[in-house]
Order: sequence, then C-alpha cells, then structure tokens
Amino acid sequence: MTTIAGRPDTAALADVRRADVEEFLYDEAALLDEWRLDEWAELFHPGARYIVPSNDLPEGDPKQDLVLIDDDINRIRARVERLSSRRAHREYPHARTSHQVTNVRLVGIEEDLLDVRAAFTVWRFREGRDDHYVGEYRYRLRLVDGALRIQEKRVIMQMTVLRPAGAVSIIL
Repeated sequence: MTTIAGRPDTAALADVRRADVEEFLYDEAALLDEWRLDEWAELFHPGARYIVPSNDLPEGDPKQDLVLIDDDINRIRARVERLSSRRAHREYPHARTSHQVTNVRLVGIEEDLLDVRAAFTVWRFREGRDDHYVGEYRYRLRLVDGALRIQEKRVIMQMTVLRPAGAVSIIL
C-alpha cells in the first residue's frame, strides 16, 4: 500500500501526490475485484463511513435523507462478513467485477483530510448477465503512520435509475 514517509501525518498530507492516491485507489479496486474484502475493510480508518446516496438525491445527508448505504466501520465489517458467506445468495457464488477508476483529482486539504474525486465504472458479471454502475467517488483520506486510509467514501451514481441492475449487492 502507499506510504508517505519522513514527516508527521498532518504535515506529510501536503506531500501526497496524485500518483500516490491513484495507486491507493487502484489497489482498493483490485481488492474488491479479487473479493479480498477483509483486506479492503482494513483500508478504512476506525471512524470511517461508506455512503451511497440515492440516485435522485446525490448530495443527500444520511442524517436526514434516505440513502442506499450508510455504513460506519462496524457495518462495513458486517457487510464484508455477509458478502463473504454463502448466505449472501445474491453474491454467492461471487459475481465477477471490474472496478475502473479514472480522472483522479486532489481537490484540497481540510484539517487533516485530503479530499479526492475520481470517476468510476463498475461492471458486475453474474449468471450470464452484466450490470454496470457509473459515477463519481468522493473520498476523504487521512494519513495514519504514513499510509493512506479512508475516512469517508461517498459513491455518487450518475445513473438516474438502478435498472437493469436493480440493486447494489456488491461494494462499489
């Protein structure tokens, strides 16, 4: 994983390059595509959130608006455990996925968090069917012991409806 050495985490955040962030996001995508979900969950900071707002309210606030997913670290781990089990009928056997990350931009630093935006397309293949999800990732990353960690991952889908997929049963 990406490490930035030599300075305290808050000072070193200014030294993070786009290439460092791209490598981190590509590694995250590979973990998801290879169904190495326990390792994926380790990318999150203990106070992290994974949010997928509804398609009709992409800027939705989970505290007051309906969202598709609003996971804290405990729910992230529970999601990983469920998806890794045979009881996750919609994803067992596991779908094949391809997470494609592009147009990575470092937006700014606020307090001790790096704001990052990236475009994504996620393809899901299962039982002769292919579904796709398209949108923008919005990350808030922090450095912990020189390594990037996810404080927040917000998945903004550009699709107006979830059809033909109909649901989000994989991790975007």
